[in-house]
This record gives sequence, C-alpha cells and structure tokens, in this order.
Amino acid sequence: MIPVSSSAIAAIGYDPDTRRMRITFTSGGTYDFCGVPEHVFTGFLHAPSKGSFYDQHIRDRYQC
Repeated sequence: MIPVSSSAIAAIGYDPDTRRMRITFTSGGTYDFCGVPEHVFTGFLHAPSKGSFYDQHIRDRYQC
C-alpha cells in the first residue's frame, strides 16, 4: 500500500499480476477492485485530486 495525500483516500495498492487494486479511505474502509488496468492505477497514483479521479474513473467499476 502506498500512502497518498488526499482528504478522502489514505492509501492505494496494486498487484499487476492479478490486476487487483486496493483502496483505503480516510473514513477507515478498505475496498478491493478487480480487473483494473495498470494505466488506471498509474493515473490514480499521479492524479492531483485522488477523490476526483476515483469518482470519474473507478467508482462503480471494477467490482470483484
């Protein structure tokens, strides 16, 4: 898990072999996302606003 600077997201992790991403929110919940392309994880990691990127590119997608 990689700690990130965000008011909504505390840390993100990614396994390229399984394409599984894990997100820990500042509210305390941790969730897995399946079938996530590596470019989505990379974009998320480098996005200036993690919350906006999550809302636009990850939320309601990649359910396990």
